Amino acid sequence: MTDPIVTEAGAGLGVVAAAPGEPASGADDAGDEAADVVAGVAAGGASGVSSGVVVGVDIGGTFTDVVVASTVGTIHVHKVLTTPDDPRRGLRSGVAAALAGAGSEPASVTRFVHGTTLATNVILQRQGARVAFVTTAGFGDMVRLGREARVDGERYDLFFEKPVPPVEHELTFEVLERVRADGSALRPLTPVEAVRVASLVAAARPEAVAVCLVNSYANAAHEQAVAEALRAVLPSSVTVAVSSDIWPELREFERAMTTVLSAYVAPVMSAYLNGLSETLQELGITCPVEVIDSAGGVMSASVAASRPVSTLESGGAAGIMAAAHVGRLTGASDLLSFDMGGTTAKAGIVRDGRPAITHDFQVGGSGSYGHRRAGTGLPLKVPTVDLAEVGAGGGSIAWLDGVGALSVGPRSAGAVPGPACYGLGGSDPTVTDANLVLGFLAPEIADGVRLSVDAATVAIDSTLARPLGLAVVAAAWAVHEIINATMAAAIRVVTVQRGIDPRDFTMIGFGGAGPMHIARLADTFGIERVVVPYAAGVAAAVGLVASDPSVVHVQTRVIAADDARARPDAVADLLLALEDRARLDLGVGVDIGVDAGGVGSGGGVVLARTVEMRFVGQAHQLPVDMPGGPVTSQTIEEVTTRFRAGYRQAYGIDLDLPSELVTFRVRVTRPGAGVVAARVEPGPRTRAVPTGTRNAYLAERAVLAPVPVFAWRALRPGDHLPGPALVDGSDTTIVVPAGWSAEVDAWSNVVLERTVGRDGGRRHE
Repeated sequence: MTDPIVTEAGAGLGVVAAAPGEPASGADDAGDEAADVVAGVAAGGASGVSSGVVVGVDIGGTFTDVVVASTVGTIHVHKVLTTPDDPRRGLRSGVAAALAGAGSEPASVTRFVHGTTLATNVILQRQGARVAFVTTAGFGDMVRLGREARVDGERYDLFFEKPVPPVEHELTFEVLERVRADGSALRPLTPVEAVRVASLVAAARPEAVAVCLVNSYANAAHEQAVAEALRAVLPSSVTVAVSSDIWPELREFERAMTTVLSAYVAPVMSAYLNGLSETLQELGITCPVEVIDSAGGVMSASVAASRPVSTLESGGAAGIMAAAHVGRLTGASDLLSFDMGGTTAKAGIVRDGRPAITHDFQVGGSGSYGHRRAGTGLPLKVPTVDLAEVGAGGGSIAWLDGVGALSVGPRSAGAVPGPACYGLGGSDPTVTDANLVLGFLAPEIADGVRLSVDAATVAIDSTLARPLGLAVVAAAWAVHEIINATMAAAIRVVTVQRGIDPRDFTMIGFGGAGPMHIARLADTFGIERVVVPYAAGVAAAVGLVASDPSVVHVQTRVIAADDARARPDAVADLLLALEDRARLDLGVGVDIGVDAGGVGSGGGVVLARTVEMRFVGQAHQLPVDMPGGPVTSQTIEEVTTRFRAGYRQAYGIDLDLPSELVTFRVRVTRPGAGVVAARVEPGPRTRAVPTGTRNAYLAERAVLAPVPVFAWRALRPGDHLPGPALVDGSDTTIVVPAGWSAEVDAWSNVVLERTVGRDGGRRHE
């Protein structure tokens, strides 16, 4: 049995392929059913895909999305069910099918960009390496003690069990040494001591070692000496992760945990990436593998293997980078990114064209509505896109709790067995089943593949409708509304709870299930404009091919602002060292020029610099963009002024106190590698002609009624359609409610705008 996922292609970063609203069925091999359809390139009327192509693959909990993009902006996409036992199996079949459908030879692939949740899954499922932890004498219990907070119901749980630390107590080793916060040696490390500890570690036979000595961010000499002694006695297969290499930033516990988790994941990640390279070579793809990091940059597989914790939010970062890309195309700089797939929904913010980044991230832990509480998970000090994530997707299961109340998620039907309507053995009602019963999804997908309305109806009726005393359609609408409320709570985390008013933002909605819910969610927040990208169901993979290689390096060095003003060369030398390390990771040369905006270019790269500052005596910092050009006393003065303005904005007060520069960050990007979308000049604004109608639920009238249906691939730039309407793509469906209208833009995105105000008054049509 083959996977009934289809493939299409066309002009612009977005001709879609595959299963709408996340439905799919079958086994792993999708190649047999891939349709050979390649539309003309928008600019110039040529057809086909250029000889050099970029492949992006995003592996999610339910689906693996593949994008094959040419340098002129034509893409071809494919969607297959994820194979949890070995994700490379689904990846291989998806890549082979996408290349075949695009008419591209594997040898023509010049870039392969990957997004994966492997590192996160390894940590959450506790399937990593057996790690030894080496630290300064007196700090051996640091990781075991941790930092924990009991939240929500755990506060009252008399049988609360502390999380198991990622390092066994017997594998913790202490070194007789000590470095002060200023970098001077309080207790020098002797060669004999380094050899002693290395011998003890070797005798324990760990699979990986994490070395984190106190204040090593200020002076890494002791740490590097211990690492050298370890490598001399350990087998080459044993990973030695060193905090001064992984993330040399202050805050001992966070830095230690970041190093430990990097060592914990590294052997699994290295084996996976090596196996992935072999899989691609078997297909005939010989280009290096690149991996997107948690902040939206793309790094080489070798860097990802050495710092795997940087990939923990890889998939989420790909989605928000796709939203930022669509924002640039449509001229919107303030965006609310919303991604709803088969298992989860993610919300994030893009301000002034740049994704919001956090440097305090927890893996796992407790919380609610997409927000992880500090102290409940494993903390990491790596830059990560600021996302709120909830267990709300097309596969989220609807169920009745102990008192008979309806709940939806977070448990998911996943890829196996999937929603009841897939016909793969699933019997639990899901969001996809509800959307099918409501008429939002078409029973006929493509190539004769059908979703079973009868199976969805039976699942909802037996599990929800009859116990609640509701009609099946009413129960399905309740499921739809509850999942919307869950996702709205996640959106509040990244907007209202951050002090951001979302009403002036453009909402970018994607994922296989997202476009069916996006307009209703926008209504909740008073958002007037929504953009659904063409290729919405595989937007995260599109974000991969649109992203450029980028590397971030960081260094803590506490310098009083007055001292930095008097001796700016110290700051300049530190930044230059970070730039050189980043350029080395990117494989580019030296001599970067920086413009007056704090972003520089030179040697084919772009540079951005930030510094975290605080007032003397404070424990936490605020990030400040550094101005461009050489670092002078005036540069430090301007940074200090920006910090005071940022502090006033964040806390509403002015402080006349001495300040200090604490942590320096440098991002180096090699632009031009990402694929740029082709543009089609819109024709006259014309009312689109529907291909038919489908009975769908009209919330305003609480009935199923005929609603016009439009085929997305038949729409042309400039086409206009008033709501209520349904736009069927091959991997998703857009629901345009009453009171909204939709128009197709130059990149075949569907732009939804409110036509009726919240007070019922008509605005525009």
